[in-house]
Amino acid sequence: MELSELLTYDGVTEECVLRSRFGLMAFHGGALEEMTDTIAREVAERCNASFYGIQLPDNLEWHIASQRITADQSPVLAEFLQHVEIVITVHGFGKQGFFTSLLLGGRNRRLAQHLGAHLRHHLPNYKILDELDDIPEYLRGLHQDNPVNVVQHAGVQLELPPRVRGSSPIWKDWKQPGFVPHTESLVSALTDCIRSWELGS
Repeated sequence: MELSELLTYDGVTEECVLRSRFGLMAFHGGALEEMTDTIAREVAERCNASFYGIQLPDNLEWHIASQRITADQSPVLAEFLQHVEIVITVHGFGKQGFFTSLLLGGRNRRLAQHLGAHLRHHLPNYKILDELDDIPEYLRGLHQDNPVNVVQHAGVQLELPPRVRGSSPIWKDWKQPGFVPHTESLVSALTDCIRSWELGS
């Protein structure tokens, strides 16, 4: 399965909003890595960042490796990657032993440390892994063709377990409007990170 093929399927949507040169991406969104596109979109709106997302419908859960999400397959993606200079890509993962861990991969290690500090402040009950040696190799997001690394200043690949995305069974009784508390804290951390980064922090 290639990106260009995926984008032709019924129910698959591609979204791009160009704002600042800081970008949020979630190209495994919708039913695939649940809530990743919703989180990235909300953060982008709160801090006037640009947003690119792909949403898959419930009946389609085809995962395309990040390094195969390339600009030559989508004019919309190409426009986004030409516009932004730095990005955070939002992903979901589930791995035994990491259900309360957030992984900060990608090639911009200074941004990873900056984001890590904000995540620790807002999510003290989670383990924030911003040292590459602590992240499973296949989740480090270092491939040169990965969208997180192709823009001018590269960026951070943020891997989120289900609990912090609000898609864990622990939230099954949550009836309040808006995000569950952990997801709201995550969105606040990302928003604070981007705002302070753009101010030259």
